[in-house]
Amino acid sequence: MSTGIPEAPGTRATGWRHYFNRKMLICVMLGFTSGLPLFLLYNLLSAWLKSEQVDLKSIGLFALVGFPYTWKFIWSPLMDRFHFPLLGRRRGWMFITQLALLAAIGSLGFFAPQDELTMIVVLAGTVAFLSASQDIVIDAYRRELLSEHEQGSGTALFVNAYKMSTLVPGSLSLILSDFMSWQMVFGITGLFMLPGMITTLMISEPTLYGEPPRTLREAVVLPFREFVTRSGWSQALLILAFIFLYKLGDSMATALATPFYMDLGFSRTQIGLVAKNAGLWASLAGGILGAVWLEKTGVNRGLWIFGVLQAVAILGFALLAQTGVGTPGAEPSTMLLGLVIGLEAFAVGLGTAAFTGYIATTTDQRYTATQFALFTSLAAVPRTFFNALTGFIVDQTGWFVFFLICFALAIPGMLLLPKIAPWNTKAGKSVAG
Repeated sequence: MSTGIPEAPGTRATGWRHYFNRKMLICVMLGFTSGLPLFLLYNLLSAWLKSEQVDLKSIGLFALVGFPYTWKFIWSPLMDRFHFPLLGRRRGWMFITQLALLAAIGSLGFFAPQDELTMIVVLAGTVAFLSASQDIVIDAYRRELLSEHEQGSGTALFVNAYKMSTLVPGSLSLILSDFMSWQMVFGITGLFMLPGMITTLMISEPTLYGEPPRTLREAVVLPFREFVTRSGWSQALLILAFIFLYKLGDSMATALATPFYMDLGFSRTQIGLVAKNAGLWASLAGGILGAVWLEKTGVNRGLWIFGVLQAVAILGFALLAQTGVGTPGAEPSTMLLGLVIGLEAFAVGLGTAAFTGYIATTTDQRYTATQFALFTSLAAVPRTFFNALTGFIVDQTGWFVFFLICFALAIPGMLLLPKIAPWNTKAGKSVAG
């Protein structure tokens, strides 16, 4: 199969074949299996704890189990340096982490939140570590699989499949929890790692560009040296600041989404059917539009346009909070909830696609796993540490003011775009090869 070798101008796929081919299908399947563990931790886990009468502050602190996502660059050099003899460097690491995730997710339901919360924290942290490790190698594989002109469209499909995976822990599993034990729910949820495992066994290793690290020291030192010396310290720091800030606002806004919907008065079944499925068609539309849009306009303009849309989506949550929380006699509107969730799924999905595409074009293909892990680790800092404070912020301000704060936090990252991704440059400057 084709493995990311840059095509000659005359061989580039056109029309629908550019978006519906084997490489794009691989992006979809790996996006789904990459997103499932994360959304389990931030959607299903919070709903489980809420239903078992764990307080909101403790639920918010569970965001700290995402600690591995912010430090995955530490062990990413191991995935650049070492490989498995049968499956190869990328596929071997993918399969091992996916198999371990299936077992860890299925084990969660064997513990009771009221009596064994510490054990649940440990197990959730294990899921986060395995999920972060899977992300390292999947991100590297996708970067090496796709040619330069495919990064935007392939990443858009990957991200929207990533987002769509929330329908399992955030919809199906919630509905099942109304009819069966949590032990069964987590067992069934874990089985949804199987499609990713089958995909890993069916695909082949991507083509390497340049010499991969020959020693562990090279795997650790060279990726960081290359990034800093590429354009100097000042540009490197600007890039890191942008990666930290761009998704800060929308990440915090969705940190306690499920408890927020429950506070509005919706049942878990309603949340599963209305709140989550409302985002399905919006995600599909966003995936198609994002793939086409990024291919036509480039990653840079996508960061501008989609960044505005994802910030506006936060105001939808503020509107929902204003009309549905704390108003005597007010009934929560399922239609408004569906519209808000649909906007969030559409806009944030697009913003994430452009953002991840930007990160991909900022990596050197010789050190894909390590540099990609460094950038995505920094992007995960808000989700882990700032999101851990969301329960305390809501407790002090209420939902409406909380979402206004999240909107304000979305602005600083946008202000860096003229330096990071100039509007008149169609695509981010590639450093590959």
